[in-house]
Amino acid sequence: MRRMVRNPLTPEEWRRGERLGALLRRARGDRSMVEVAAVAGLSAETLRKIETGRAPTPAFFTVAALAGALDISMDELAAACAEETQYAQVLTA
Repeated sequence: MRRMVRNPLTPEEWRRGERLGALLRRARGDRSMVEVAAVAGLSAETLRKIETGRAPTPAFFTVAALAGALDISMDELAAACAEETQYAQVLTA
């Protein structure tokens, strides 16, 4: 059986995950982590890991479910997770 080995994440990939987590946390606002996770069909622990950057590369469908639960467009998420200079532009827009 052949195993796939994942390459370690680069520093930019970690930062991108942190930006994603920060955006999701802000979008969640006053709603509880449990509430948003339930609407997205995820565990609160999964959402916690994403928001804190401990899961910097969540699966596409996980991100899509969170975007739907938080009423964020995928375009907005993609822009926020792009390079840091683009992220700063999204925050100030």
